[in-house]
Amino acid sequence: MIDFDPGTAAPTKGTSQRNGGDLVVETLEALGAKTVFGIPGQHALGLFDAMGRGNLHFVSSRVENNSAFAADGYSRATGEVGVLFLSTGPGALTSLAGLQEAYATGVPMVVVASQIPLEGLGARRKGMLHQLDDQKASAANVTKSQRLIQHASGIPSAIQDAWTEAISSPQGPVWIEIPQNVLLDPIMVPPVEDALAEAADNPPRVELIREAVKWLSTAERPAIIAGGGTRRGRAEKSLLSIAEQLRAPVICTPGGNGAFPWTHELSLQSWIEDRYMTELLEDADVLIVIGSSLGEVTSNYFTFEPRGRIIQIDAEPRVLESNRPGLGIRADAGQALATLDEALAAAGAAGNSALRSWHGTSPEDLVKESLAKVKARLESQDLGKELKFMSDIREAVPAGMQTFWDMTISAYWGWSCWDAREGQFHSAQGAGGLGYGFPAAIGGAVGLETTGKPGGSARVLAVSGDGSSMYSISELATAKQHNIPVTWLIVDDGGYGILREYMVGAFGKATATELARPDFVKLAESFGVPARRVAPEDVGDALKASFEADGPNVVVVETLLKMFGPTHLDD
Repeated sequence: MIDFDPGTAAPTKGTSQRNGGDLVVETLEALGAKTVFGIPGQHALGLFDAMGRGNLHFVSSRVENNSAFAADGYSRATGEVGVLFLSTGPGALTSLAGLQEAYATGVPMVVVASQIPLEGLGARRKGMLHQLDDQKASAANVTKSQRLIQHASGIPSAIQDAWTEAISSPQGPVWIEIPQNVLLDPIMVPPVEDALAEAADNPPRVELIREAVKWLSTAERPAIIAGGGTRRGRAEKSLLSIAEQLRAPVICTPGGNGAFPWTHELSLQSWIEDRYMTELLEDADVLIVIGSSLGEVTSNYFTFEPRGRIIQIDAEPRVLESNRPGLGIRADAGQALATLDEALAAAGAAGNSALRSWHGTSPEDLVKESLAKVKARLESQDLGKELKFMSDIREAVPAGMQTFWDMTISAYWGWSCWDAREGQFHSAQGAGGLGYGFPAAIGGAVGLETTGKPGGSARVLAVSGDGSSMYSISELATAKQHNIPVTWLIVDDGGYGILREYMVGAFGKATATELARPDFVKLAESFGVPARRVAPEDVGDALKASFEADGPNVVVVETLLKMFGPTHLDD
């Protein structure tokens, strides 16, 4: 082990003396953390020295942004808090795009970033390595809060508070930074024996639930939009009960995909960008919106013009009525839907549901007819290859397997057509940055292995395009080093496919969308990762074989996929 003089960062002799880094590790372990993602850095070495005396499992990525994505994937796959260790300056800044995705999507994370020694803080230009005027200010746009710890004795409480804030709805990443000398200096603080972090209660207001029940009890055409907050609040059971009580059609946003059973007779699935669905939702006389801002995608690119009343439930108060006026209920989705479910049952709402009709059509028949219209529209657009490609992937993926999707045409299809079954669907739709799929899948697989979550194999699937895959190609080394059970499907169309399609549609030609790229099979094999290239029609068989293998592997498909026609541009 090595340790450093706080003033010069010069190596001194080894020591086993407990330091501030030990307090970080001990507190995280006491809170239940099992795995940490990140990359070592000079100012952060006190953290890594302490990990050598603890029990945390460390996964070292090759780029800090990918470390953030991995911690995000770990949390989504397991439902636990993702933990990220960052070095100062460039290391901390490189993580921010990954943290934006976690912040936008409400993923609970605790981020511990190192800092320059205390004497350099305060925007003084001392010329220290990695020095920033105010490092934590850089994280203000992508984390719930930011803390600077200046004394070792404050570390356990600060981390406990950060953990509490991360898991309290609206969930999200919380930033802590600790100067190098606070991490390295010997301490008198005894070892941390216990730590407690409980999510803050966020129930709905009684009068708002009462008003919502009043609206819904007399509604003729209620409908439900289930956003990502439904899943984060673990509200699936209550959502199903409410939908069945009201006989209300349910559509899921990309973030909410999987919150409602795909084949249920009231399920409109996730075809949120289709005009047929937009028209149905516009016709609802009461629309329940859960965990969604009714933003760009959910509103079919702001063409949605509801004629009925809206009940909007969200843990984030800034979301309420941000796009449409309505009865805003600030609450955790799980708590709100459980309360609403009980209140509807007490009010006998199910007894009124037999009278509900959409202009003479039953809700169940309306759902069938609407899905049939969407199918007919797709079949009229010469999309047979795309429909079969997505169907082949779906049939190859085991029902309980979790999948992680990058911002690529396959994922855009997945937002609408992917039946999550007993698994979970994860995408980077929150912030929309490239490079999410593979590192998030690495974190998800590590989480499933480390926590021993039920559901069988820890293997997961990542899906990327050739453009997005280059953002995280270095993580093949991480996957190989840790023998992580992740299968990476790279759909290679020679460029930024979705941008190419957008530009051709808008301007008649595409500019700067074409990409030189490597031979992905040979590149993967150079990392020691098995890879194969297959034709589009063979993707299902290739994936099935890859799922049976050990460790990481790659499947490459060279094909040009098209998107279905955007209905928000229809005349």
